[in-house]
Order: sequence, then C-alpha cells, then structure tokens
Amino acid sequence: MKQEIIINAAGKKLGRIASQIASALRGKKRADFLPYSKNLPKVSVKNIDEIDFSEKKLKAKKFKKYSGYPGGLKRRSAWTLAVSDKREVLRHAINGMLPKNKLRKIMLKNLTLRHGE
Repeated sequence: MKQEIIINAAGKKLGRIASQIASALRGKKRADFLPYSKNLPKVSVKNIDEIDFSEKKLKAKKFKKYSGYPGGLKRRSAWTLAVSDKREVLRHAINGMLPKNKLRKIMLKNLTLRHGE
C-alpha cells in the first residue's frame, strides 16, 4: 500500500513549497528510503491558489517550448502562465528539483495538485 502525503500550500512561497514537495515525492522522509526505489509515496497538494508568488520574479522568468520545426520556439513568461493556471508554474518548479533520471516521470505521476479544499 502506498503512503499518501497531504501538503497545504496556503501562504507559502513558491520555491519553499516546491522543494518540500520534491523531497516528499522522492520519499526522503521515509525510514526505508532508497534513491532507486520505485515504491514512492503519493503526494497531494491543496490550496494552490493561495501560494505566495513574487510578481517581479514571475515576470522575469521565461518558459520555453520548442516544437522541433524551424521558428517553432515559443516563449511565455511565468506570470502569464500563473494567471491562467498556477498549478503549471508549481509543476514546472517541482520538475526542475527532481533528479534527471527514469524515475522522474514516475514521481510526477504520483503528484496531484488541487485548488482549494
């Protein structure tokens, strides 16, 4: 049976909550932690709408997406993304804090981000 961790993000800074979630997704708080284990906990984060974003930093941060075609590079500021959906900004921050290996996709599947509650 998988362990489930519930984190309340209300009133916390983006980077602080993202590092806490990344650590929980890896299972580092467990007594039987192994860096290569696939028995990872499920993490659900609530109150995403109440995360404390720094407006100046979000306007400076740019996200890139490349389609693979010439001229297919699209840039979007984190601020425009946060206005439409704050979950994507948080997911991007968590993604950057996880290890760059085959387990990253599995860890992100165990993450659920919820508005409110």
